[in-house]
Formats: sequence, structure tokens, C-alpha cells
Amino acid sequence: MRKFYLLSVALLTLAGCQFNSSQQIEEEPLEIPALEEVMGYQVKEVVSGLEVPWDMAFTSENRILITERPGRLREVVDGVLNPTPIRVFREVSSISEEGLMSITLDPNYAENKWIYLSLAYQKGEEIKVKVVRFVDAGDHLESEKTIIEDLPAAKFHAGSRVRFGPDGKLYITVGDGLNKDEAQNLDSLAGKILRLNADGSIPSDNPFPGSRIWSYGHRNSQGIAWHPETGEMYETEHGPSIIDGPPGGDEVNHIVAGANYGWPIVSHDQSEEGMIPPIIQFTPAEPPASLMIYSGEVFPAFKNQLFFGSLKGEGLMQIQIDTDDPDLVLQAEKLPGIDVGRIRNVIQGPDGFIYFSNSNQDGRGKPSDTDDRIFRIIPKN
Repeated sequence: MRKFYLLSVALLTLAGCQFNSSQQIEEEPLEIPALEEVMGYQVKEVVSGLEVPWDMAFTSENRILITERPGRLREVVDGVLNPTPIRVFREVSSISEEGLMSITLDPNYAENKWIYLSLAYQKGEEIKVKVVRFVDAGDHLESEKTIIEDLPAAKFHAGSRVRFGPDGKLYITVGDGLNKDEAQNLDSLAGKILRLNADGSIPSDNPFPGSRIWSYGHRNSQGIAWHPETGEMYETEHGPSIIDGPPGGDEVNHIVAGANYGWPIVSHDQSEEGMIPPIIQFTPAEPPASLMIYSGEVFPAFKNQLFFGSLKGEGLMQIQIDTDDPDLVLQAEKLPGIDVGRIRNVIQGPDGFIYFSNSNQDGRGKPSDTDDRIFRIIPKN
């Protein structure tokens, strides 16, 4: 175990990230194998010609729905992109980082065909976010129902990841909307993770009675996922970027109901009583744009490990958590052999492969002639 822990520390050092540990490790020479050789994977393009694919969801083994930030819902069937969008959301505000963002399927999708989408829109002089439910009718959407609206947002720090937890509740990340002090205000939904019933009502067992707030003190979270065996919830969050603090400090957090994660009072390695620090923070900035915890059988070495797409850091980050301690990071390293620029979303497909999107057309990358694209990681053999 000690040898493995040393390997983990060396990998963390190479990745330029930090984690919470006061243990002193005796230095000794290490031979670090190339992770690609150990894992035996290869990266294959699935589809090209997209524009800032923000999120995706498999509705079947051969069909993927993809949100494009400018406001288009796209469809890929048997590896072929449908040239006609399923729907164009003309109300979408996509000035900068906001737009048509997350998509998730209802836990009973096979029976009810419900899908949930989050999107930014203009309301007077302000930008807001709402989550809307539709019936997926194949070549179009039906039965529109607004689940929640008027969520605080801005052209930056708009969130907005939407996922169902293992408890069947709907979780929504809300950015601070450039109003950082609101992240500590329990009367505001800015800078929070929300927990709702599927119809938008407030669960009776939420930590703050009568409130949709699940946790608070967040800056701009764009990834949430649950450990497939323990049920523990994790979140990725963008750290400061000069305008509101020293650069870096991107976070992975272990989310506990009702907890305060410190923004804007603390960030990076700072801590304060009553506030929960990240289990790992990244300086220089990555920043993390998603989160997935692998539960498939195709890659046994990836089992129960966290993955997020890195935008500025241009890669796919892999993080291993101790099985007995949900707050202990054993290893963090970008997967080698993935050189496609800015990576945004990452999900697990029903085939057990890992699918991810690049985001070079978001105004901050260097797109190729075929970007943006969806890729998948498959076994080398």
C-alpha cells in the first residue's frame, strides 16, 4: 500500500494539483509507468461538426442526445449526426458561458420518455436559468413543463448541471452569477446545489425546511455525480479567476446535505470552522467542466474512479478515492494520449465505454476544421 501511495503522490505532483493530507512521505526513487500502457485504451472519434456540445445523454444503446450551447438539441443515431436539430431553443441566451446546458433522463425514461434540460434566458435586463421537462417523441419534443425558473445567472458563472441522484431526486447546480456574496445567503439560490422532487416541488427531507437548497457556498459548479457503491455525492467547481480571487483553486468536493463549502469566504487551501474544504484543489486552474464516476466492467482499473473534463487544462482528469475514506484522494492524473484541446463533458455509455466532448469552439480554444467532436475511449484490443 505504501508503494502505491507514493506512486499516487508522484502522479499528483506531475499533475500540478494539491490534496488535503498532513502525512509526511519519505522520498524514494519511483518508476512511474505510462498510464496508457497500464490501462490499454484507445480514443476514437464518434462524431464531428458540433458547436460547443455542453452535455449528452444516451436514450438507448445507439442514440445520443446532445445539447449545443447556442440552443440546439442534436441527435446521433448509430454514430451518425442528424443534420436537423431535434429542437432549436430560440429563447436561449448564449452571450458567453451560458446557453442550452445540461440534459438528463428521468429515472423512468423507458416508460415516460421524460427528459430534463437546463437553459439560460433573458428576463428583462437579467439572465436567468430554468429547467424544463419534455416528452422525447423521437424527432421532436412534446408536453413542455417548466420545473423551476428564475434561477440566478449571468453570462459567467451560470452553472448548470442537472442530474437525478440515486434517491430519485433532481439535483441542479446554480452558479453565483457574478454575485459571489449570495453564495452564503440562504435566502438566495445563487451559488447552491438544489434538490427537488421530479415535479419541482420541495422534498420534505431537505436540510433546510421549505427550501430547495441542498448545499451552499459554491462558486460555479458544473459537475455532480454519485459513487455507484457508497452513494456518496461529489461535485466539481471552478475556482477564482483574477476578477474575484487568486487564480486556480478549482475544486472537487464531497457533498454533504446542508453543508457550507466556503465560497467566497475561503478558497484554495484556506479553511474556516463550519466550512468544508475540497478533497482536492487544482492550482494552476484546470477548470473542471463535468463529473462522472465510472461503474462499468470494460475498464476494471477505472472502477469507481472520478473523471472530469478539463477546459483550460485540456485533458481528461482521473481521480481515485480511497474506498474506506470518501474524503481521501489517492491519485489524480490526466489520462495520457488524449490531445483534442479543451474537454467539457464526460459520461459513461451503456456499452461501458467512456464518452467525452471537446469544446474548442467556445471562444477560448483553437478549433480544428472538424471541431467540436464527441469521442469515446475503448479497449486497445
